[in-house]
Amino acid sequence: MRLKLIITFIICIQAFFVNAQETYQITYERISNGKKIEESNPIQVLANTKETIIGTQNSFNQSGKFPNELFYFNKDKSPVISSITQFDSIHSIISNDSISFNKAVFTLTKETKRILGLRCKKATTSINSNTIDVWYVDNMNLNAAPTTVGLNLGFVLELTRNNNSTIRAVKIEREKDIIPSQFITKELVQPALDLLTYKEIIWKSKFMDINLLKNQQINFSKEFPSNDSIYRFANGTVVVRKIKIPQIKSGSQIFLNVTQQSNGDAYDRTGSVFLIPQNSEITFLDGLQKGINQLPIYTNGNGKKYQGYFTTDKYTSNIELMRFFTPFGINKFNHIQIKNQDWETEAKYRQEISEFQSVLSNQEVLIGFFIGNYDQGGHTISANITVHPSSGSTLPNQKVQSVFNTVNVMEMAGQEYPSLFDDANGFTVEFTLKEDFTNAKLRFITTGHGGWENGDEFVPKENTVFVDNQKVFNTIPWRQDCGSYRAYNPASGNFDNGLSSSDYSRSNWCPGTITNPYFIHLGNLKAGKHTVKIIIPQGKPEGNSFSYWNVSGVLLGE
Repeated sequence: MRLKLIITFIICIQAFFVNAQETYQITYERISNGKKIEESNPIQVLANTKETIIGTQNSFNQSGKFPNELFYFNKDKSPVISSITQFDSIHSIISNDSISFNKAVFTLTKETKRILGLRCKKATTSINSNTIDVWYVDNMNLNAAPTTVGLNLGFVLELTRNNNSTIRAVKIEREKDIIPSQFITKELVQPALDLLTYKEIIWKSKFMDINLLKNQQINFSKEFPSNDSIYRFANGTVVVRKIKIPQIKSGSQIFLNVTQQSNGDAYDRTGSVFLIPQNSEITFLDGLQKGINQLPIYTNGNGKKYQGYFTTDKYTSNIELMRFFTPFGINKFNHIQIKNQDWETEAKYRQEISEFQSVLSNQEVLIGFFIGNYDQGGHTISANITVHPSSGSTLPNQKVQSVFNTVNVMEMAGQEYPSLFDDANGFTVEFTLKEDFTNAKLRFITTGHGGWENGDEFVPKENTVFVDNQKVFNTIPWRQDCGSYRAYNPASGNFDNGLSSSDYSRSNWCPGTITNPYFIHLGNLKAGKHTVKIIIPQGKPEGNSFSYWNVSGVLLGE
């Protein structure tokens, strides 16, 4: 008697689903590492024996929340799956994919289990090195799934990735007055895009893109015209972009992107992207416009004058956002041939700069770009900032104060090379905090340059940092991975020992790379006067060759 009741129960459940006149609404939940994820907008699927649409709860309740992505499948058009994204009530895009439906190769197993009273079979597949387990019913004449994976198997009630991330059906409801295709309105039917273009548009819609430069030449020339938003200085080797940055939500992740090619210069050069503070009596822009001697001068007794390297009560040094190094002649010199070597056509630099949200958001800023060179063709660069929504920043600071920056971006307009570390007492800067800095950090970038075999570019040197006469950091900044970037350096010279110039290890940089900052934890700093001292045992000059160090420091605080 009990067996008959069970069989009758199963028959009733199956009869519930096979009614071809009705649509079923399936709601799914997510489970991660055994814990249910609370969601306000869970995955929902509408399916009948002819068609299926995959979306979320908001997709079907006319909430008006965008963007909204739907996947539509009609058996009469199998194996085509239509991907549709609504950006607002007017704009949408569509792509038709005839590959995904049958792309996954499944291994069918003999395992079964019950989900919501239905006896499900198990199939497995691998997608991008991820093991996918699919629990499905294949005798309901329904094609329904929380994603397009397994849609061709039948009705998917559970999908698990790598045994730790699960999407499982938790509710199935009859919907007599709804058919899936009613959500594919005429307004959504646009000319179909190819799948890659569709995915790119979706990807770009998820973040804010702020264009800074496009194919901008940075070269040495007597002719270096400016316009109302892009200014050129130092014989064309410095470009400054004036731009209003939109509001950036706190906690967002911010990335700076630079793309560079040689336009005639075959050498590895120092590049820097920097923000010019405008909240002081004297700014670096004064030095660019009126001459380098407008800026405060640092001396250490060696007879040289170092202009604009440090913050004073009347002047704020540049905030360095990124330091990069151009490879030897990328793109322009790709005609140089080496057997079995294919050259890259551009160098791409991408770095997170989220710690500078407070000095970028909703402000009109001056962002400078420098590549040191004496070539009339020089280099071309493009640059942009992308802003990505995030739940929280890894560096939750709201206060930013530049302390020093010895990168001589006005090299081609007379700014002295930063050889000031020849003093055994180092480079000392006194600065004033107008308010307390909680959980203060010094964002410190350092690279060594100059000389030949015995120059600091090719000799490891210890860097030691003191704050208020207390040693807070020391390291030997050294890169040993430069040989990894040979494909970016077509014009790099080759030596008798079988190495190319770009292969050689250097003082914290390689041709074709970014130099990452160090974040030095300082604890809490009170308002008032403080000192920073950097000691580097700089090498002595050899003939006409000399060593120098580019260091920059920005204080961050909560």
